[in-house]
Amino acid sequence: MGKPLPPLGWIRSFEAAARHLSFTAAAEELGLTQSAISQQIKALETRLGLPLFIRHARGLALTDAGRRLVPEIEAPLQALALAMDGVKTGPSEGLLTIATSVSVAHWILAPHLTEFRNQHPGLRVHLLSAIWPDDFHSTQADVEIRFGSAKQAGSDADLLLPNRLIAVKSPQLAGGIQNLPLIEAVGTSSGWRAWSKHIAPVGAPSLFTDTYGMALHLAVNGNGVALVSELLADHALRTGLVERIHSASIPSGEGYYLSVDKDKPDALALRNWLLGKLAKITERASQAQDGI
Repeated sequence: MGKPLPPLGWIRSFEAAARHLSFTAAAEELGLTQSAISQQIKALETRLGLPLFIRHARGLALTDAGRRLVPEIEAPLQALALAMDGVKTGPSEGLLTIATSVSVAHWILAPHLTEFRNQHPGLRVHLLSAIWPDDFHSTQADVEIRFGSAKQAGSDADLLLPNRLIAVKSPQLAGGIQNLPLIEAVGTSSGWRAWSKHIAPVGAPSLFTDTYGMALHLAVNGNGVALVSELLADHALRTGLVERIHSASIPSGEGYYLSVDKDKPDALALRNWLLGKLAKITERASQAQDGI
C-alpha cells in the first residue's frame, strides 16, 4: 500500500502561496488566516522532508523542490475542479441548501434545526460541509455560514453573535486552568497566547486541532481545556457537556458570518429565524457575564 497523500488543504495552500509568493495573498484567496497557510505549508514540508520555500524578510522564493512540485500539482487541481463542475447541480424546488462547516452544523444548527423545520413543514433541508471558498462557490447554496474575517466574509454578511472566546472543560475533569492540558485551535489570530497576555499567564497548549468545533468536542470528552467561540459552546454549556473554567473571555479575531440568497424566501426565513435564536444566546451570555 502506498504512502498516504498529504491533505488536499495543504496542497492548495502550497499552490496558492507558490503562485503569489506570499502567504498573506494565499490566505486572502483561500479565505484563511496567514497563520493557517504558514502552518499547513510547514506541515507539508515536514511530511516531504524538505523545504519548499526560502523565507526572506521581504517575501518568499521557491526552492528547487518547490519549483519542481508546482507543475506536478497544478494539473491535478485543475482536473479536480473540472470534475466537480461536471457533476454539480443547482438547488431543487422546495430544497433549502445550507453550506457550512461541520462545527457550525454540529454545535449551532443541529440543536435548533427541528424548530425551524416544524415552522416550515414540507421544506427539505440539505446540509453541505464546506471549508474552502471554492467549496462554497461550487455548492450554489442558498445559505452560507463561513468562518473568517469581516473582509473575507463580505459587506452583505451578518456576523453571528456572541463572538468572544471562552475557556471550557468537561465537568468530570478535575483541576484548574494552570494544571490541565490546553487545547488550541490553530490557524486563528486569537488563542492561548492572547489569553496569557490579556487575562492571566497559562502554559503552552499540548493538544492542537484546526477547528473550534473539534476543540470543543475534545473538551467535552475530557481531554483538557479548550478556548472556543462562545457562540459555538452555548449548547454544550446549557446541556452540561462543558462548563466554564474561568469567568473571563477575550475578543475573537475571526467569526462566523451568515450570507443568504435574498431572492429565496426560505433562505430569508432561515436567516431571520437563526438571528433570532442567536440573539437569545447573546442575551444569555450577557446575563452570565453580569452575574459573574
